[in-house]
Amino acid sequence: MTSSCQSLGEVLLYWSVEQADKVFLYAPETGATLSYGQLSQEAHHFSTWLEEQKITAHGHVGLYMQNGRQTSTIFLATMSCGRVITPLNLLAPTDQLAWVLDHSDIEVLFYSPDKKQSLFAALEKTKRKFLLVELDSDATEGPFMKCVAGSLPAVESSQPALLMYTSGTTGTPKGVLLTHANLMHAARSMAAWHALTQADIVLSSLPIYHINGQVISTITPFVSGGSVVAPHAFSVSNWWSLAIQYQCTWINMVPTIIAYLINAAKSGGALPSRDNLKRIRFGRSASAPLPPEHHREFEALFGITVIEGMGMTESASMVFCNPHDESRRYGSPGLPCGVEAKVIDPEGKVLGNNAVGEICLRGGNVLSAYYKAEAETAKAFDNEGWLKTGDLGMRDDDGFYFITGRLKELIIKGGENIAPREIDEAVLKHPAVLDAAAVGIPDSNYGQEIMVCIVLKPGASCSEEEMRHFCVKELGKFRTPKRILFMEDLPRGPSGKVQRLKLLDLHVPH
Repeated sequence: MTSSCQSLGEVLLYWSVEQADKVFLYAPETGATLSYGQLSQEAHHFSTWLEEQKITAHGHVGLYMQNGRQTSTIFLATMSCGRVITPLNLLAPTDQLAWVLDHSDIEVLFYSPDKKQSLFAALEKTKRKFLLVELDSDATEGPFMKCVAGSLPAVESSQPALLMYTSGTTGTPKGVLLTHANLMHAARSMAAWHALTQADIVLSSLPIYHINGQVISTITPFVSGGSVVAPHAFSVSNWWSLAIQYQCTWINMVPTIIAYLINAAKSGGALPSRDNLKRIRFGRSASAPLPPEHHREFEALFGITVIEGMGMTESASMVFCNPHDESRRYGSPGLPCGVEAKVIDPEGKVLGNNAVGEICLRGGNVLSAYYKAEAETAKAFDNEGWLKTGDLGMRDDDGFYFITGRLKELIIKGGENIAPREIDEAVLKHPAVLDAAAVGIPDSNYGQEIMVCIVLKPGASCSEEEMRHFCVKELGKFRTPKRILFMEDLPRGPSGKVQRLKLLDLHVPH
């Protein structure tokens, strides 16, 4: 196995010998595949191309493309060649994209034709110049294949491999620089926890510009020698047919996907037979809290166990995960996985069980510094190397962690701390509600009040009065939202996590 490999390049060379013909990636839209042998061959050509283009030995390569065969090739080949890959958020606004293009120090940027307009709008606001290469994400061959195949450089485990930017919903995005050691540690922890082998095939529509799509859906199967089915994007109409067609053994989801699959099945959509889904060992949910009601309902409808976990960009994804047995907990992201974890109070004192505080992490997958941001790095870490996550939560007596919210998102009404998730989960119990998110709004009497934004299920109806009455029963008068807004959709980041603070833009004081 790849246990002796210290970098992704070594992993690629190992599998190109051991299973060259094994398919690593399936691209459903085109029917194209990418084998481990093909990936290795293309990486060797890519190495020569980078040298010919005068890309420096540890230079940065940008990627502005949706999921596809060529996208995954460039993503893995860049790191295997000792360079740093920076996948850019396809949903980022123009100003933010321009900022990242300048800050990331990329020397070459690959972009797909359909992204040309948004990219060039951002380029007009950038200060740096770099090489631009237009390339279809589904192309079966890149321009670098015209070069003579070179050798892959030796890569140290301490070398940077991935530069990923946080969503930046509360300010300027931070550059998370992860090394080969970080990524290998994360992938091995993930593979060991879920007992993944070369026989496993994952279905994942999560974008490669998000840490979940990068590490969980791409790098982990790569390190464990498995396969990934990677459609361009999630579609409720073909999700199960893809899982069945490619004989997937696990599915990687976020709570939004789970909610839409539940709603489709209950609204008369085709419900696949349990027999057709029997190859799926488990589903995985992360990137945002999974409401317990949806968790139980999904398992009841489809007969697939859902393992909830939690990850961060700063930790190369997974840090908590539930076990695969009856001890797993609904409403909890689980036990520490690949990391040490603790809960502290505002003064930095470690709290005991069942006390809410800030969650801190330390481990081999956790970044050591933000890119070109000494002040942010100093603020994020303590003297013993613990990362202060900004997540509020607690650990129960059995070691399971529970997330109650974000420090910056906590609602403080009349001096009482209220976790937005508590409001979300109560509202989601209403049969007409598909999605919900609460946020604190200014209030002259209490300092903050509660506003909840709600997405109703297709064809469902609910008045503000009915919802308020429902909330009083579920939450009591004090925690019942002062404002209730019905929306067509909630603002989300690439992982599906609700960007709560953007909801404040919707609040117009009465």
